[in-house]
Amino acid sequence: MTAEATLPATSASPTARQLWTRSRGVLLAVVLLLVGAVVIAVVRSSAHHGRLDPRSADPYGSHAVAALLGEHGVSTRVVTTLDEARAATAPDTTLLLAAPDLLTHRQQERLQQATRDSGGRTVLVAPRTSLDGLVPGVSADPAPSFESQLAPGCALPAARRAGSADLGGYRYLTTLADADRCYPSDGLPTLLRIPAASGSGDTVVLGAPDILYNSRLDKQGNASLALQLLGSRSHLVWYLPSLSDTSATDSGQRSFFDLLPSGWLWGALQLFIAAAVAALWRARRLGPLVHENLPVAIRASETVEGRARLYRKARARDRAAAALRSTTRTRLAPLVGVPLAQAHAPEALLPALSAHLRDDGQSLHPLLFGPPPGDDAALIALADQLDALEREVRRP
Repeated sequence: MTAEATLPATSASPTARQLWTRSRGVLLAVVLLLVGAVVIAVVRSSAHHGRLDPRSADPYGSHAVAALLGEHGVSTRVVTTLDEARAATAPDTTLLLAAPDLLTHRQQERLQQATRDSGGRTVLVAPRTSLDGLVPGVSADPAPSFESQLAPGCALPAARRAGSADLGGYRYLTTLADADRCYPSDGLPTLLRIPAASGSGDTVVLGAPDILYNSRLDKQGNASLALQLLGSRSHLVWYLPSLSDTSATDSGQRSFFDLLPSGWLWGALQLFIAAAVAALWRARRLGPLVHENLPVAIRASETVEGRARLYRKARARDRAAAALRSTTRTRLAPLVGVPLAQAHAPEALLPALSAHLRDDGQSLHPLLFGPPPGDDAALIALADQLDALEREVRRP
């Protein structure tokens, strides 16, 4: 039965207190990160619950504007699928897209085909990436506007009657000559009205959703502008894209990544960048190794024992045996008159050792140049035999 060689604990072995001292900073940072993520998620979920939903009375909901429209004889219906939205398009209907950027390119194309010749009105709330598919000829300016109270600055009757309103947000560029450009910010409009090429329909693009929020409806001319834009027809269809809509993919099935909001992908990218920066920050050496003098003297026994523990942890018996044999050959060569340059050549070292010890040398070759030991016990036996050989050579 092979016995495992055990090494006693030394002062170089880290204690539990030392391990805790080294790792508590990292653990604290991880805990704070998790707590912060949970708090942010709770705050955001509570603050934006029912955002732009005409059934929600939250500050960011739109129940107030739906109620005012109802008092003026306009019916409001909420739909959550593309098929319902396409089926509802009609000359007497206004279709409002609360989150057009959530639609896929295929959904955008199908919806644009349905609304192009419907004769009704389509209202897009703060579109940015979906303009090419829903409103060809219009693009969003990369720099958003931070102004919130803007004057009409156009001849559109609804804007002139409403006066100043809380728009701002995205600004738009268009090559369409017949488009109404309203509520400009630094020369670019934040509200566009594009008449349909045929029929009496049109498309309205809003740069910000503030005029539809419950908390902002009573500010400036927000209520007047919202009622005129959404109440020009007798029916209002409020389209809130849903994750359950199977039209998002051609096959009707969604992958796991399709169910993740776009913000999570950006968050994952930021975490990856932060991890890379932290790894560079924690890196001890970013270039070639530099030899430095140790600030304190370390006993040779501790150095040997530390290296032995590393070899044992890595189960590198072959490297340990090679180091023992190489060091022994280096010390024996001068004692028997062999140059150091030939200390590791069997044909030079072994005959000299045999002559010095008056031995046939058959046992020296496997001892000094043999294969690595198979277990720890064999490695210890090898070290003892090498030590005994060196004592025998040094004996006068």
